[in-house]
Amino acid sequence: MTPLTQISGPAVPLMEANVNTDVIIRIERLSDFGRDELEPYAFEAWRFDESGAEIADFPLNQPHWKSAPILLAGPNFGCGSSREGAVWALNCLGIRVVIAPSFGGIFRNNCYQNGTLPIVLPTETVENFAKIAKTQPDAPFRVDLEAQVVIPPNGTPVPFEIDGLRKSGLSKGLDDLGLTAQQLPGIAAWQETDRALRPWIWLD
Repeated sequence: MTPLTQISGPAVPLMEANVNTDVIIRIERLSDFGRDELEPYAFEAWRFDESGAEIADFPLNQPHWKSAPILLAGPNFGCGSSREGAVWALNCLGIRVVIAPSFGGIFRNNCYQNGTLPIVLPTETVENFAKIAKTQPDAPFRVDLEAQVVIPPNGTPVPFEIDGLRKSGLSKGLDDLGLTAQQLPGIAAWQETDRALRPWIWLD
């Protein structure tokens, strides 16, 4: 994964509640396309009309937000099925941070496994961010993972919480397997010690 330490750029407001993973990416697209080919199909039912033309007033189609690295979302974002491809689709749009009052649990875990930072903040805070984004669409927000703050264009830092292990994985670009692999020397040393102390439980 690409390490995530600081992200800066416009924040696109998509404040709908209960946006499910089937809206983010339809399941058949994951059968037909690779994880790096999903950009045209992310939010496709909302981004395009029946003829395939862009729907102009959809936020992700507006020029100042097309490459926004931060998504502002409503409550329970990423609910529904457990497809990891929903995070892949967001990544293909360039989104590395999602800020919402709450997330679907599996979606949130999938974010951590794919280099995307899900930030939980109070509804009022996210709605205030959305108002700023709408009135200053080109103004950058900054997310500092090390300091654990979101800094909106007005410059007032807003702190957020994150588990220490998740923070380490994102900042190093490591998923759970990668974090575990870092401990292999210690695991091997423990195995050797235990093999000497309790040889009867080792079958090899």
